[in-house]
Amino acid sequence: MPACDVHAVVPVKDLGNAKQRLAAALDQPARTALFRAMLEDVLEALSGVAALARVMLVTRDPEAIALAERHGAECLIEPENRGHTAAVEFAAKALSECGAGALLQVPGDIPRVTAAEIEAVIAAHAPAPAVTIAPSRDHRGSNSVLCSPPDVFPFRFGDDSFYPHLAAARAIGIEPAVVERAGLGLDIDTPDDLEAFLASPSDTRTYRLLTGRTPLGGA
Repeated sequence: MPACDVHAVVPVKDLGNAKQRLAAALDQPARTALFRAMLEDVLEALSGVAALARVMLVTRDPEAIALAERHGAECLIEPENRGHTAAVEFAAKALSECGAGALLQVPGDIPRVTAAEIEAVIAAHAPAPAVTIAPSRDHRGSNSVLCSPPDVFPFRFGDDSFYPHLAAARAIGIEPAVVERAGLGLDIDTPDDLEAFLASPSDTRTYRLLTGRTPLGGA
């Protein structure tokens, strides 16, 4: 498909209440700082992908909007926080209405993702109608979904979305491509995810923050 017609979508909820499942390991200010760092790492990776027509945050959080502006991303303002799936559906509808060719969903909590990994997803994508999925490291979640057209099949994000997404694509006659990459596969939701992330040093804001090289209030 034409590389210039892929539109990256990053759903972002309220930074002030981010990552509740990490409450046993980090207090709320630390969780907010962590998510801010992760989101900036993701935005930086996406900004290095020449094959993208745009990078767009779906959010209503003022700090997320400011971060988007800092990294040259656009924002689609949600009327309310309705969850990850609803945010992607909202973006898919908007992109379809403006004639966009493809939607690339990327979460804001995969700090080790690289531009090369995103490019691998795009390179694996077949001509429309098509679906390409990058699963989480445990093969439960869908850490990235590329679909053309943007609303080609129903989204269902969450802890157990990978196999339902495969089934949803096959139900409409599409055999989805699957792309597995280490950075794309590691989202940080739990203390175990934190441990896995810290096991491999990386030149990311997130790693510097978690290893004390950046103050919790820093960037």
